[in-house]
This record gives sequence, structure tokens and C-alpha cells, in this order.
Amino acid sequence: MISFVFPGQGSQFPGMGKDLAENFPCAKQVFEEANDALGFDIASLCFSGSEEELKLTANTQPAILTTSVAALRIVEQESDLRPSFTAGHSLGEFSALVCAGALKFSDAVKIVRQRGTFMQEAVPVGVGAMAAIMGVEREDLEQLCQEAAQGEIVTPANFNCPGQIVIAGHATAIERAMSLAKERGAKRALPLPVSAPFHSSLMEPAAQRLAAALQVIPIGGFFCPVVGNVEAAPYQEPERVKALLVTQVCAPVRWDESMLNMQSLGVTGYLEIGPGKVLSGFAKRIVKGSAVQNVGDVDSFKSLSSF
Repeated sequence: MISFVFPGQGSQFPGMGKDLAENFPCAKQVFEEANDALGFDIASLCFSGSEEELKLTANTQPAILTTSVAALRIVEQESDLRPSFTAGHSLGEFSALVCAGALKFSDAVKIVRQRGTFMQEAVPVGVGAMAAIMGVEREDLEQLCQEAAQGEIVTPANFNCPGQIVIAGHATAIERAMSLAKERGAKRALPLPVSAPFHSSLMEPAAQRLAAALQVIPIGGFFCPVVGNVEAAPYQEPERVKALLVTQVCAPVRWDESMLNMQSLGVTGYLEIGPGKVLSGFAKRIVKGSAVQNVGDVDSFKSLSSF
């Protein structure tokens, strides 16, 4: 069995998707559909926008989703690979839901544009921050965050892979947590170049706005289960989708558990679909010995082999 996995924020880069759209009509069609749904030229933003433009959360989220779905359509049309499960890291869960048939792409790209805007506006710039902590065990980091909070918020936000956990919260509390982590033997503690403290309780205003926006979005049936970030477990009930997507905004991304759970369910191969190779790197550390490939551009698609 194989799983299709989709990247989240941080995987974007200028020029992403350009060669896909130039070489595959189905990919070009996805970018055109995104332009129509959003009412602006997201294709040009992906193909020739600056790094600074792409880093704006309201742009990043629809840009990554669109590039990921463009690559997915190529895999669907030009290969025999089909997933038994699908999953996505944070924003990538929307791509996974499109892959599974639960969300129409045109609806997904509009809602993630809104999601990005809501998350950006939830906390004033400079108030929140995120940092990656390397080489600290989960329980130790949770204790460390409690000590660093001092009345503010700082919590684990992404459990990415063994030895790498991302924390989020108030910028001053993040600074304290980074210092404590270094004092206690962390290999590295790096601030992340993001503009908001994603997957922390500071995102509650964004979660409430997303809940309202999702009310009008239809959810369809699933072709295959999606392994969600909140529970790190498969779901395929249409009536659960909206609540899980809203909870996900403030809850930590349990990526390492998601991968291990897929492995326990019989998944032996993972195809990362979309820009970058971040999830491929995580997979090699979490589910060692599994087959891992990625499709994000024409060259990687051409080198794609059977699992």
C-alpha cells in the first residue's frame, strides 16, 4: 500500500509549478481554475512572484495547494499509482482532502486563501513566533515550554520527526524557551521565518473565522481515508471534516504519529506530491526502510518509479 502526502507552509519557492503547467495540460488547467476561483493571478505569483510575496501567509497557502494539486493531477492522469491513504502537513490536509475527493479544488483554494488571511490577522506581526527545537525529547520539551511561559503562551506546534519539534506562541516566550532548550542540551534552537504562531491557542480568532467560512463549503464522499493532523488517525466521514479542520488551526500537527500509524496500517511507500522535499526527509527518519519518492516538478515525475 502507498500513501500520498502533501506539504504545508515553508515548502514554497519562486517558480514552483511553472514547468508542470508548461508541460502538462492538466496541470495548466489547475492553475487556470485557481485563477478563476480566487479572482487574481495565482499562477503568475507561483511562476514569477518574489520570495517575499510568496512568504505572505495569505499567498503561501493557496500557492502551495495549487501547485500540489497540479502535480497530483499529473500523477493521476499519467501513472497507475493510487493511494490507500492520504495525509497532509497542516495546510497540506486540504490538498489531501482534494485528493480523497472530499473537497472540490475550487472550494479548497478559496478557503485556504481565507484561512491564510485569518491566520495572518489573528495575531499582530511581531507578537507571535515559532521556533524549531532539535534534539529534545517530547516530554522534556513540553515541560520546558511550561517553564518558559511565565503567563504567556508557548506550546509544541508540530511534532515533525524524531529530534525535531516546532514550538509556537508569544515571541518573548519563544525566546525564553529557546534559551532554556540550549541550556539543557538541545542540538539546535532556530527561530522560523513565519509571521504568526500557527497551531497554538493564539490562533483561536482564526479558527472561529474559519468555522464560519466553512459553513457554506460542501463536503463530498471519500475515495480513500485521510490521516488527519489532529488525531493522527484516518477519517473518511464527511460530517467530521469541518470540525477537524477548525480544531487543526490551534492544535499541534502530529506528523510523526500520522506516519507511524500509516505504517502500522500496512503502508510501505510514501509519495510526496507538491513543492519541496520536506516530508520526504521526515519520512526517511520516521518510517525507516519505507519507499519514499516525491513529485514536484517535471524531472521528479519523469524519475517516478513503481512502489
